Order: sequence, then structure tokens, then C-alpha cells
Amino acid sequence: MARRRNCHAHVMAATYRLAMAANYQHLRAFHAIAREGSVTRAARRLNVAQPTLSQQLKALETKHGVQLFESRRAPLQLSSAGKDLLALTERLFGAAAQIDEMLEDSDHLSGGTLRLGADSPPIAVHIVQFFRRHNPRAGVVLRMGNAREVMHLLAGAQVDAAVVSDPPGDPAFHYDPLYSDILWCALPLNHRLTAHAVVSVTELSREILLNREPTSKTRAFTERALAAANVEPLKVLELHSREAIREGVAVGLGIGVFFSAECPPDRRIAYRPLDLDDPTYRLQGYLICLREHRRSAVMRSLRALAAEIDFERRTRDTGPVRAVQ
Repeated sequence: MARRRNCHAHVMAATYRLAMAANYQHLRAFHAIAREGSVTRAARRLNVAQPTLSQQLKALETKHGVQLFESRRAPLQLSSAGKDLLALTERLFGAAAQIDEMLEDSDHLSGGTLRLGADSPPIAVHIVQFFRRHNPRAGVVLRMGNAREVMHLLAGAQVDAAVVSDPPGDPAFHYDPLYSDILWCALPLNHRLTAHAVVSVTELSREILLNREPTSKTRAFTERALAAANVEPLKVLELHSREAIREGVAVGLGIGVFFSAECPPDRRIAYRPLDLDDPTYRLQGYLICLREHRRSAVMRSLRALAAEIDFERRTRDTGPVRAVQ
């Protein structure tokens, strides 16, 4: 028994020396692979190429003459040394996250710059407005893109937080429900459907529909609603951007479908809700950050402020975007 304890102590001591002497990037590679149980998922989480991550792990094992996984076949199983090292890297990267939080306390909330990514300009701007009101010395960089692009920025630590609708679930991230939204129809002011308080999806069979790009969530929701009602528009024109579609509606090129947060007041356009009572047609928006950063000063501030924003009041002229408490 004493020999076993001495052996275990020797392994722990060797593992500790390994952790202290090893390249930080190599340790990060091991930690991500061990946590994810997969090189592929770890590479996706760290936003690095899979071969690079595999090479970093191999370099770590080769340099210190230790095998950290039983084999390279999935599912990956930690060796005894790997389990001991994971316990140490948990502490190492936990401390690193605490250091980040401490630095953010003095950086973001006493000056510095908030980096926010978003796929919805109106929602993001409301959050920035509240953040600046409470942190007037802080700067802001707002980066826009579709949901996939914004999540890629967040995974690569190119933004501190993201506002994204219906994002894929990933344990590497923390999600705070922020708002929900529904589809509205954008019509030229003199259009026959402006006489309706609510527009039926079946009415779209007589219309030229101005559509977003194939990867758009708005387009996916719209096409699903049309298919469920067995409706095919008279014609579909693909204009890609929100701005182009709104301008097309304004000049009478056709009608458009938007989520209500994307319906800014325009004297040339009338907005009406579509008759979609099914809750599966409701878009859910989230404030998202890396899980290890969710308790940082900047995220505590953002999460508290986001909960205060009355999205329904701020968009009542165009549609009922509802804040989620």
C-alpha cells in the first residue's frame, strides 16, 4: 500500500512538473481534447485546425515521455497520467479565467472596450445604448454578421459576447434568454393588404415575395410557414440584404417578410403581423458568452442590463418583440 501511495505521489509530482514546464498552448490543446473527448470538437471549440491540435498534443507527450490518452480512437479515454494532468489543468485554466475576470473588472468597466457581436442590429444597438449609459467611459466595437459568423467570432474570442437568435447548443457557451420575436409582413403603403390588421399566409399566393439569401433564418421561417399552408408565391425575387428588401418594398417591387425587430419606421412601408399562432414560428434571441467568462465583470454588467431592456416598448411602433425575463 505504501509503495502504491509512493508511486501515485511520484506520478502526481511528475505531472505537476509537466504542467509547470509545458508549453501553455500544448496544455490548452490537451485540456480542450480531454474536456470534449474528441480532437474534432476541441478544434472547433478553440477555433484551430484539427491537425494543429493533434500535433500540439503529440508534442506535449513526446517532450515529457508520457501517454495522456489510452489510444487515439474515439471515444478518447484518459490514461492515469492524463487524469492527473486534467485535474491540474482544470485548476490552471480556472485561475486563468479568474485573472481574465480581474483584468476585465478594471478594463471594461473603467474604460476599455466592449466587443459585441450580433445578428440583429436593432437589439444590439439597444444593448449598447444601455451599456454605455451605465459605463460611459467604456468604448464599444459592434460587429455584425449572421448567426454562424457571430458564433465563430465568439468561439475565437474575437468578441466578448454575442447576441444571436436560435443558436446551436454548445456546452462551451453560456446562454441568457434575451427576447422573442415573430414574423411580420412589409407592404407598400398603397398595397391592398394594408387594410388587414393581420395578414394571412394564404394571401401571399398572389404576391411577389422579396426573399433573403438561402442561409437566412428569416427565409427559413418564411418558407416553412408557406409550406405548412401549402402556399406558393406568385414569384420570388432573391435580394439578400434586409436593406435591399425594404427598399424593394418601398418602391413597389414586391412584399417582404421580416422579424419585427427588423422593421424600422419608414413612411413608405406598412407593417402587418402574419397569422402564425404556432409558437415554433417564434424566434428566440440570446445573450451568449464563453462559459468560463459568464461571471466576469463585463458579462455580469451586460446580463443585468439586458434583463432591464423593455424590447416591446422600444419596438411597439413596428412589432411586439418581447423581452424574456
